[in-house]
Amino acid sequence: MRALGFGVLLSAFAANFINAGLSQITRPGKPPSPLLPIEIQNIQKGKHGSDTGVYDTEGRFVSSKFEEIFSKHARKNPNALTFDELMEMLKGNRVPKDYKGWLASFVEWKILYVLAKDKDDLLTKETVRAVYDGSLFQQLEKKHSKKEINEKISL
Repeated sequence: MRALGFGVLLSAFAANFINAGLSQITRPGKPPSPLLPIEIQNIQKGKHGSDTGVYDTEGRFVSSKFEEIFSKHARKNPNALTFDELMEMLKGNRVPKDYKGWLASFVEWKILYVLAKDKDDLLTKETVRAVYDGSLFQQLEKKHSKKEINEKISL
């Protein structure tokens, strides 16, 4: 979070919130740890309801579900989502009475939209794919560090 340009307090809160939510789930049968570690080999256990289904229950990428996000919800641009289209997708994915899943999905996608929307306020298919393949945060970190360097040079 710090590498993406967020402040110390927000970064500390986010790290604790994320790790508190995933630590024990990804460490089945182990006692709770105050360090809140996440075991990546078990990350699929952190899958919540009301999601897109792009990852199956075993953590495998399902390309047809990924394509469905855009075929069903991207109206303005077939390769990108507006904020309203994103909200429509979240509502369409809701499992009845799965309030925890609704909240998790909303928070994840809202943060993604704020962090990664383009200059036209669109969340592109390429960006969403980068979330699923794990490369987005490295891309955003590089972008942020270049921005910082350019700001320092222009001073």
